[in-house]
Amino acid sequence: MTTPPPWAVEGGQQTHAIAKNDDVVRARQLARTLAQESKLSLVDQTKFITAASELARNTMVYGGGGELRAGLVRRNGRLGVAAVFDDTGPGIADVDLAMTDGWTSGLGLGLGLSGARRLVDEFLLDTEPGRGTTVTIIKWAR
Repeated sequence: MTTPPPWAVEGGQQTHAIAKNDDVVRARQLARTLAQESKLSLVDQTKFITAASELARNTMVYGGGGELRAGLVRRNGRLGVAAVFDDTGPGIADVDLAMTDGWTSGLGLGLGLSGARRLVDEFLLDTEPGRGTTVTIIKWAR
């Protein structure tokens, strides 16, 4: 697993394994709790929760399972919520293709990665074939 980005994490970060459907549910619940604690608007809470849920499912289905690290963050006086999804799966060979709406390597709609990117303020995808994938998302309170 990769080292978390150097954010100022408030109250520490929580780490959860993602290996089965129940873990995806727990990831969604954690995203909801942290989004509320970060004082996101209801609309922004929903966006963050949806993105986190999609990425947790991707971690389980395409990455073969992995880990979620999440917590409150502060940068330049702004409070937000961040989540990092790590897996050691096959990685993504063609990132541009994977980020194209409608493309899927499985049976999904092909909106997971590109949809998650649109729902958050910051989106970082780090992947390499044979090394796995790390996706970091942040949503800032307005």
